[in-house]
Amino acid sequence: MTNEPVQDTGGPSTINKATEAVQAVTNTVRDTTRTLANAIESGRQPGRPLDRLAHWAREAPLQALSVAFLFGVLFGRRRG
Repeated sequence: MTNEPVQDTGGPSTINKATEAVQAVTNTVRDTTRTLANAIESGRQPGRPLDRLAHWAREAPLQALSVAFLFGVLFGRRRG
């Protein structure tokens, strides 16, 4: 081996590529989070499904807990 200096090929370095990839993933996660938050907020408006579900859970918490438990058991058995 000789002690030759490392030559720059003029292309993007590995660090620059990694930085760009991280920024792209960050932007994708940010956009997805914003879309999901908007969908949840839309569902919470009066008369919408999440509003009705929250109202039902406040009115009958024991029944809501029982239904949630049954759904958990059903879906847990299918995936397990």
